[in-house]
Amino acid sequence: MKAYLVAPWREAYVRNVFKMKECIFCEAVKIADDRQALILFRGENNFIVLNKYPYIPGHLMIAPYRHLARLEDVPAEMTNEMMDLLKLSLKILRQVYRPQGFNVGLNLGQCAGAGVAYHYHLHVIPRWSGDANFMPLVAKTRVVIEDLETTFNRLYRYFQQEKAKKKP
Repeated sequence: MKAYLVAPWREAYVRNVFKMKECIFCEAVKIADDRQALILFRGENNFIVLNKYPYIPGHLMIAPYRHLARLEDVPAEMTNEMMDLLKLSLKILRQVYRPQGFNVGLNLGQCAGAGVAYHYHLHVIPRWSGDANFMPLVAKTRVVIEDLETTFNRLYRYFQQEKAKKKP
């Protein structure tokens, strides 16, 4: 007999995404107020945004401004900047949260687990030994010790300080 782990809390999110007329990433970049959009950093080709439904505090996503689904169709300057923003994210998350490790990944396509399959994005998830990441799957419960506003407030100034360093 096969055993399945189910994440029913994610169903509401996925259903909402598919009802939307516009992509959540394309919609977020149109919002001028970064706090409202949960955008921590805007680069030239990509931006860093908090996951609205985090697995754990500090769960970020890096997405391009352009609406692209297939990584192989993305110009090199966009993927290069995405990796630079990943390095920046890891640096700041280490400084603020002191995680023991990270999950970093792309879910390309709905069958691969992408909640937003038509706009590729990179997940950056800080991890600690013994964290409660399994809870949503096993107990149908999400344990997040920090709300999004607190996470935004803890991280935003560090991203903005890094941005200010790069200005001539």
